[in-house]
Amino acid sequence: MSREIAPGVVEIDTLLGGWERVTAGYLVQGVAPVLVETGSQSSVPALLGALDQLGVAPGDLAGVAVTHIHLDHAGGVGDVARAFPSATVYVHERGARHLADPSRLVDSASRVYGTLLDSLYGRIDPTPVERIHVLADGEDIRIGPDRVLTTVDSPGHAKHHLALHDSVSGLLFAGDAVGVRLPDAGVLRPATPPPDFDLDQALTSLQRFAERRPSALALAHYGLVPDPLAVLDEATGTLRRWAEVAEQAWREGRDIAAALDAAFAGDLAGVDPAQRDKLETLNGVHSNAAGFRRWLDTRQAGGAAHVHQH
Repeated sequence: MSREIAPGVVEIDTLLGGWERVTAGYLVQGVAPVLVETGSQSSVPALLGALDQLGVAPGDLAGVAVTHIHLDHAGGVGDVARAFPSATVYVHERGARHLADPSRLVDSASRVYGTLLDSLYGRIDPTPVERIHVLADGEDIRIGPDRVLTTVDSPGHAKHHLALHDSVSGLLFAGDAVGVRLPDAGVLRPATPPPDFDLDQALTSLQRFAERRPSALALAHYGLVPDPLAVLDEATGTLRRWAEVAEQAWREGRDIAAALDAAFAGDLAGVDPAQRDKLETLNGVHSNAAGFRRWLDTRQAGGAAHVHQH
């Protein structure tokens, strides 16, 4: 399942859990083609099938870039690296060691997902260290003589998050930094999971994206979003509103998930229950609430320590 969304950019539906239009990978074509996002390990057969149909032979793929190392984005990296032996694997400096040795990543994912880990996502195979290239902010991955993907360090959703800006199409591959908007649900929701969601960093990342004036955004969940500056503005406002509700509940000792649910359940009122279930699995209120709680607790601890020093 793939379609061209801009000149030389093909969106591939990686079919997480067999669901259509939930997880996307992007092939940027040129002399040295690069795949952005592999999807989960469970998506690898669908991904390899799509690349084969697009005529990408094992020796053709020059690079695989992941926006961050969460399993629905990077779980397939080890398998894809094996299938394309000459591809360099590009990742944020804070994610590189977890691709080389995924044991801690899998351990924490199994605590978060429980049985869903194997039934939905799969695990992640190690990537040989010599295949991994750590990306600096502002670094270019060259696709061809006139085409580069430029890295935009964009923490907030995760500390190991980066986006990639295509010099030819103007598309910005935004990973999860803008949030989740499934075409079949329509509503944009922030993605604020534990352990390292940080509100200030997330807002700064959205600002950095806007400053680059992309022609459109390509979300991992899911697809092409036109009118990027309006959407970045919407994402900023939505994230601030969720944070206000979370912080109010936290200060009052109320359940953050219940508060978020009460405040934002209406966003999904008209959405088909099946689509709502997908959104809840991928980017549930409980996961977002846990991320806000951890951020608020950490910030308070940091603030308290700060006060005692004076």
